[in-house]
Formats: sequence, structure tokens, C-alpha cells
Amino acid sequence: MNRRRRAAALTVICALAVLASPALTLQASAAPLPPPPPKKSLEEVRKEMDGLYRQAAVATDAYNLAEEKAEEQSAEIVRVNRMLTEGREKIEDLKLKAGVAARSQYRNGGLPEGAQLILTNDPQLFLDAAGRIKDGAKATKDLLAEMTRTQASLDVYAKEASDHWTKLEANRVRQAKAKKEINEKIDAAKKLESELAAEERERLRRLEELAQKEAQKTWLRAGALKGLKAEATAEGRKAVEFATAQIGKPYGWGDEGPDSFDCSGLTQSAWGAAGLGIPRTSQEQWRLLPRVDVQDMRPGDLIVYFKDASHIGMYVGNGMMVHAPRPGRNITLAGAGSMEILGVVRPAGAVSPAGR
Repeated sequence: MNRRRRAAALTVICALAVLASPALTLQASAAPLPPPPPKKSLEEVRKEMDGLYRQAAVATDAYNLAEEKAEEQSAEIVRVNRMLTEGREKIEDLKLKAGVAARSQYRNGGLPEGAQLILTNDPQLFLDAAGRIKDGAKATKDLLAEMTRTQASLDVYAKEASDHWTKLEANRVRQAKAKKEINEKIDAAKKLESELAAEERERLRRLEELAQKEAQKTWLRAGALKGLKAEATAEGRKAVEFATAQIGKPYGWGDEGPDSFDCSGLTQSAWGAAGLGIPRTSQEQWRLLPRVDVQDMRPGDLIVYFKDASHIGMYVGNGMMVHAPRPGRNITLAGAGSMEILGVVRPAGAVSPAGR
């Protein structure tokens, strides 16, 4: 009996040892937890946020351009459909005229009305009838030619409508892709800022202002305003008045007012108020508008920033510009040299008073 108890006890002890050994092994081999990543400095956060907002600005330009192209294609589809409708109506009218001519021939035994008069012995009637036959033949030929031309035009319009529809759909896809990228970049930037304490957010704002002021000082020390005395044109003054009247309104990507604007929406709307249409995006404004040297800049001219032309503001004089900075910020005055300047453009038609 004792031998059986001892055997059972040994069995239990061995089983416990087997169960316990994996836990002991895991405990012994468990690697220490990695140290938490070092906390980013506010300057690092600022630069990372700037990069994200810059990427969002580039995507905003892509969105705005796709939207503009989509509107153009929609207008073209409307125009082509109107031409198709008119062409179909014209074809129906020509068919009706052809039917009338065919019925007339049928009533005359397959001959035109004038052809029957050829059988007369009267020379004058014969000549008159021959003239009418010639005119009738020409009219029939012209009718058939017009029907052919109209049908060919309808074929062209149908292809145009199909092409415009394809382009419209492609631009809608580009819009959706750009919108997704914009939201992702802005959300990432907001997340970075939301992880900061209130005091740190205020310090971050002061760091942004300090970086802009330092850039402006460097720009001025380089003699940017030396000899800069050009006056605004009447149109330029109107554009500046409109742009500065928007100060305090929020930035809104893809917005053209009246309650919010993105950077190029502000410049386009300002020059629109001055009576001149300019392209929608900062990149298109840089690409298509006449360029002027910084030393020849005058109020109303547009300053394009960064190598990718992803930001734009309007020069208002005294080394200052007005712009819509980025999401989370309001339209404001800032130093014209507070960011990396790519170049300056002047909306076409804004001639100087002396040049008139």
C-alpha cells in the first residue's frame, strides 16, 4: 500500500515539474522591454508638421486642378450633347424634305415635274423646263450632301462626348485620390499637435512665428527691397483690397470663399474681384502667368513659394504679403520673405500706369 502511495506521489511531482518547467523557461528567457522612443523636440515636431502640411498643399493643388478640369469636361459634355440634339433635329428635317421630293417624283411617274414639260413642242417651255430640272437636280444633290455632312458631324460629336466622359471620370478619380491624401496628411499633422500639452502648443506656435521672422530678416538683409518703388495699378489695388479684406477668415482646402479660402483660391478670387481671371492653382499660376524679377515686384503681384510651387501669396507692399497659410490657421499678413521664394508672377493685363 505504501509502495503504491509513493509511486502516485512521484507521478504527481513529475507532472508538476513538467508543467512548471515551460513557465520557468519563459520567465528566464523573456527579453527586457525596449526603452520608449525618445520624445521629439518641439523643433522636430514643427518641421514634421510643416512637411505634412506642405504635402497636403501639393495634394490640394492636384485636387483643385482635377476639379477645374472636371468642370471643363462637364461643360464640354453639355455643349456636345446640345450639338448632338441639334444635329439629330437637322437630320430629321432633311429626311422630311427628302421624303417630300420622293413623293413628288412618285406622283409624276418617277419623273420630276419639270421633266414632263420637256415633252412639249414649245421651245420656250422646253428651255424653262430644262432650267427647272437642272435646279431640281442640284437641290437634290445638295440635300444629300448636307445629310451626309450632318451625319458625319453627329459621329464626331458622339466620339467627342465619349472622350469627354472618359476624361471626366479620370479627373473624378484623381480628385478622390487627392482628397484622400489631403485628409491623411492633415490628420497626421493634427495628431502630432494634439499629442502636445497646451503649453507646448503655444510654444510651437511661437516657434513657427520665430522661424518666419528670421527668414524675413535674412531676406531683407539680402537687399530684397532695395530700389523696390513700383506702384500698384488700379487693378492691383483692387486685388490687394479684396485680399486684405479677407484677413481673419480661416484656411479651407479647395475653398474659394466667401467664408474660407486656400492659398490659390484667395489669389484667384482677389484678381477675379479686380476683373481678371487667372488659373486656379498655385502651380498653374506659376506656370502660366508672366514672371517678373523680385526687384520689379509691386503690390498685387503674386509670390510663389517652395520649389514645387505649392504655396502662393499676394504682395501688398512694404515687404509684406497676404496669404492663407495652412489648415488650422487664418488668412494673415506675413513677411514676403518668410518662406522660400520660388519666384514672382504678374497676372496678365495688369500693366503699369506708365505703360498705358
